[in-house]
Amino acid sequence: MGELLLIRHGETTWSASLRHTSYTDLELTPDGERQARTLAAFLVGRRFVTVLASPRVRALRTAQLAGLTVDGVDEDLSEWNYGEYEGRTTVDIHDDDPHWNIWTDGCPGGESPAQVGERLDRVLARVTPLLDRGTVALVGHAHSLRVLGARWIGLPPSAGGRLRLDTATVSALGHEHGRQVILRWNQPAPPAPGTATDSVPQR
Repeated sequence: MGELLLIRHGETTWSASLRHTSYTDLELTPDGERQARTLAAFLVGRRFVTVLASPRVRALRTAQLAGLTVDGVDEDLSEWNYGEYEGRTTVDIHDDDPHWNIWTDGCPGGESPAQVGERLDRVLARVTPLLDRGTVALVGHAHSLRVLGARWIGLPPSAGGRLRLDTATVSALGHEHGRQVILRWNQPAPPAPGTATDSVPQR
């Protein structure tokens, strides 16, 4: 069985400032482009049955800079729809609602955890049969890929809250003794010499 690689896009101005970014279509920052290029070290020499990406520019550009050829764009790989919370930080939202938790409450005017789980389940239903032929890569976003990781191992969408995922990282899902498992998670590319390695906090 092949692996299912999950690739989170590189940095944008909003991810750097911890602002929730779903349908707002932002370009990568210069640092985000550098991050995406470093991902090529993980992917060089790999052969993929298929590479699917979110339709957002930040995901497609990350795939391009990482040396991937995207075979298809899948709307189900889009980021969690944050609705009224688009562009806001968790700290800002907590000023209005101190008890808000995206993993249990979802977003007003956007998606609930169950709705996000349903569409990531559709992605898994489409790509899991392809793993018989080799490795599949999915290029997407933090919250949606965290939900996908949770669903792969049979947990509810809310369990994605336990799976931190930084920008420009690679995670691998696979099998052990016939069980679906997480093989590697939130693995950053090796930093370029002289590059700061501090990770970005999660929103």
